[in-house]
Amino acid sequence: MSFFTDSSDLKRIGALIEAHAAPIYAARNTPFSQFAYVLTRPALGPGGKPEGAALRPDWRAYPCSLVKVFHLVAAQLRLQDGQLSAHGELDRAMRDMILWSSNSATNYIIDLLTGTTGDTLLSDTEMSDWCERREEINRIFAGLGWPELSGINLNQKLMDDLRYGREKVALDRSAAGHNCLTPIAMARLMHEIFSGSDLLPPARRAVIRDHLARDADDPDRGRGAYQLLGYLGDTLPAGTRIWSKAGRTRWLGDDRASFRRHDTLRAILPGGDEFLLTVFTQGEAIAEDDSFLPAIGALVAAEMTGRR
Repeated sequence: MSFFTDSSDLKRIGALIEAHAAPIYAARNTPFSQFAYVLTRPALGPGGKPEGAALRPDWRAYPCSLVKVFHLVAAQLRLQDGQLSAHGELDRAMRDMILWSSNSATNYIIDLLTGTTGDTLLSDTEMSDWCERREEINRIFAGLGWPELSGINLNQKLMDDLRYGREKVALDRSAAGHNCLTPIAMARLMHEIFSGSDLLPPARRAVIRDHLARDADDPDRGRGAYQLLGYLGDTLPAGTRIWSKAGRTRWLGDDRASFRRHDTLRAILPGGDEFLLTVFTQGEAIAEDDSFLPAIGALVAAEMTGRR
């Protein structure tokens, strides 16, 4: 059971996505099994399920920085229930974690949510307690009871290369290994953020939406950390409203996490047509290709325009 209902029209668009992507993967000698997407659009009437189509929605993949949307939601949930106290540094970290995809900001939030810090080695007993506390973010999302979140893992910090000290020991001890998401888990969370969900009060969902907003005319558009150029929102029609969070890894010294490029996007086109699109990719040639995701975003926008 998924949060969306199958749509023949979106399946048609999905077939076009696959027809576009498969030859590119083949030309780069990359297995097409390392490509997945979920495409949805809102229900026509109030209270209805969105329509959707997907390819490999349950693919468990290293999520790069898409996981930061989960950390932002977790922080807002804990602020709402009073287990986390608001302060200026938390506000700054939440902004920078999404706006600039800052790993340092993300790891600060993980420390606050879990009561752990990455530092020198601990005794076995202390390390076991540390690992148990680091599971807190997994527990937050397990408590939502959404079937789409099955198999995800959120117990690791964000790193630019290999891990050391407690972080290395924790990774080695983790039955789940690295962080991982599925396209359907990411798509479900984005749906909850942008629908009339009771996940959080409207004011807190508005904070999350504001952080995810991207402006195609922003002076920082050209900065790689802004995560618009080279991603799904790069070549959407002028006037499109964009909310997104992307992520990419190059060589990290660990094959389990290297060479991914993902994006999750909400777009409202100039004519009012709206869609959510999440794309996961893996493979060095794809991760280094700045044109691959923009072409998919443009294809979907063209096919969505005026369809309803």
